[in-house]
Amino acid sequence: MRNEFALERYRYLLQQIHAVNENAHRFLAIYQTLATGLVTAALALFVGYRKWGVNPSTARGGVIGLLSLTTVVAAFTSTLIVVGAIAWFDYRNEECDITDEMVEPGFRTRPRSRNFFRWYETYVLLFILVSLMVMWLLADFFLLPAIK
Repeated sequence: MRNEFALERYRYLLQQIHAVNENAHRFLAIYQTLATGLVTAALALFVGYRKWGVNPSTARGGVIGLLSLTTVVAAFTSTLIVVGAIAWFDYRNEECDITDEMVEPGFRTRPRSRNFFRWYETYVLLFILVSLMVMWLLADFFLLPAIK
């Protein structure tokens, strides 16, 4: 009975680890989709504000508002990815506990946080951070000054 329970728990942990890995890709896709839409709206506002009769200060506020929404989406996505990485870490440690007890100690090596540079979540977070910084810098140096 004990072995069956351990096996079922092990299967569950492997399924959860797999789900956490897939979620990071979903979260990145959500960020890319929403950020693309919001930045497209900001660019459309920049290009069309004169034709639409929008006051320049309102257009600047709109661009800043859309980029702020993009920042909120980035923060939310980053939070979900970090929480997923923490959950993955816990699941892997529990997996190691089970294999230590049921197979032999040291059967699976425990994850180390110092290996963060190997985790794809690290690079997803870097992509989000860099893309967000580039969006704000381009808006600050090119879009906002050009709205007159």
